[in-house]
Amino acid sequence: MTWLVPLPVVMPLLGAALTLLLAGQPRAQRWVSVTVLAATVVVAGLLLVRSSLDGPLVVEVGGWVAPLGIVLVADQLAALMLVVSAAVTLCVLVYSIGQGMADGNEETPLSVYHPTYLVLTAGVCNAFLSGDLFNLYVGFEILLVASYVLLTLGSTETRIRAGTTYVVVSLLSSLIFLVAIGLIYAATGTLNLAQLVDRLDALPDDLRLVLQGMLLLAFGIKAAVFPLSAWLPDSYPTAPAPVTAVFAGLLTKVGVYAIIRTETLLFPGGRTADLLLVVAALTMVVGILGAVAQSDIKRLLSFTLVSHIGYMLFGVGLTTSLGLAAAIFYVVHHITIQTTLFLAAGLVERRGGSTALDRLGGLARLSPLLAVLFFVPALNLAGIPPFSGFLGKLGLVQAGVADGGVLAWTLVAGGLLTSLLTLYAIARVWNLAFWRAPHPDMPEPDDAGRAARTDGAEQPHDEPASAGAVLPRLMTVPTAALVVLGLALTVVAGPLFDVSADAADDLLRRAPYVEAVFPGGTP
Repeated sequence: MTWLVPLPVVMPLLGAALTLLLAGQPRAQRWVSVTVLAATVVVAGLLLVRSSLDGPLVVEVGGWVAPLGIVLVADQLAALMLVVSAAVTLCVLVYSIGQGMADGNEETPLSVYHPTYLVLTAGVCNAFLSGDLFNLYVGFEILLVASYVLLTLGSTETRIRAGTTYVVVSLLSSLIFLVAIGLIYAATGTLNLAQLVDRLDALPDDLRLVLQGMLLLAFGIKAAVFPLSAWLPDSYPTAPAPVTAVFAGLLTKVGVYAIIRTETLLFPGGRTADLLLVVAALTMVVGILGAVAQSDIKRLLSFTLVSHIGYMLFGVGLTTSLGLAAAIFYVVHHITIQTTLFLAAGLVERRGGSTALDRLGGLARLSPLLAVLFFVPALNLAGIPPFSGFLGKLGLVQAGVADGGVLAWTLVAGGLLTSLLTLYAIARVWNLAFWRAPHPDMPEPDDAGRAARTDGAEQPHDEPASAGAVLPRLMTVPTAALVVLGLALTVVAGPLFDVSADAADDLLRRAPYVEAVFPGGTP
């Protein structure tokens, strides 16, 4: 079933071309986009099943034999990332359609939004499936171009400024990545990941360390690890709610995925393990301290996003099977939960007219459904038992205790502290926005069932001019679906952790990946 491997990349690209041709026909664009992403979910699920049963699936693009041609590889890690990312992008797409219909702006910006969104999806899938470094770079660049368009929808001054910062930082990381690619090719004569396994091992240790450091620097910027994360809290909250949600859920995780892939496949042995653990600790603590200090829900969630990247680096830095399995499990959990919370924040803005905590109140009474849609994933993010966030953190703590090193124990303590501060930050949002009495400045719905913004901010033409008293169904349903998906991760935590453990074992052994790409031996 190797013919399935390129479909998660090809289908969104073809869908993007078709939706571009259908510009000005929003209903047709919506049907094409939803159909394409639904099909991508199905294909990703089939790839996960087949890779679990038969090992990595490999396709040589254009019939060019590796390492001369580009290969796409769907092992368990890549397939698992494809499944969760496709499910999340589908839900966010439906949410964005509901927002556009509720705001009465189906023509603009949706005629641009759909093809760009599908191109972004193709870039994410290409990065997960890439079997060589240059194709991974191409996937990142596809993400960069599409994400800049999505980030600046509406062309307001705030979004252009935030988008400019995002592009500058992203281009810097891409430049570092490109230089690293050039140096790796000069040193080894190949960019194929499977072939690099042997050739990088043969290089002098100092040269390998330099190449490894450059890749870590490039991917660290993209993953928003401290101290390379200052750009994220200022960039993400300015975008429309669905764009912010898909950025928060997926884009940083592509950087984390690249770190996991290269650290285990290309640079095993843990020479940078201590550095990763130190960076993980700083990312967790500094990020959550930033979240505690925020008075806006979107900015608070952006800082928690940065903070929880540290948990993933924690598992990678331990360089053990248990640590890596827990990190993979936590990536799946965090993609789902962080996306859900940003979608819920969009609903809060619609119902309350703002996401500023000092202008909200009483949402639990005014909209009990919205309260549930925020409360459940918020507890999950904080790691309250028995949710998947608790189980993922428990796996990381167990891996840290099993390691027994000073840095590992420091990370265990930092992780517990971060979890408690996350609970405090979330409880503060709940108390101010949902639990206390309605704020006197919160507007009452008008005759159209809407309420004007209360924060005094300029209203971009592609955002709602007012907040709705009744939440639109097409915005509520996908948010609820992601809440259910987050709960499902708890129910199937055992099988999901088994898949994560199998993926971790294959990554650490390296042989299954290499043998799948070169059945007759590495040339």
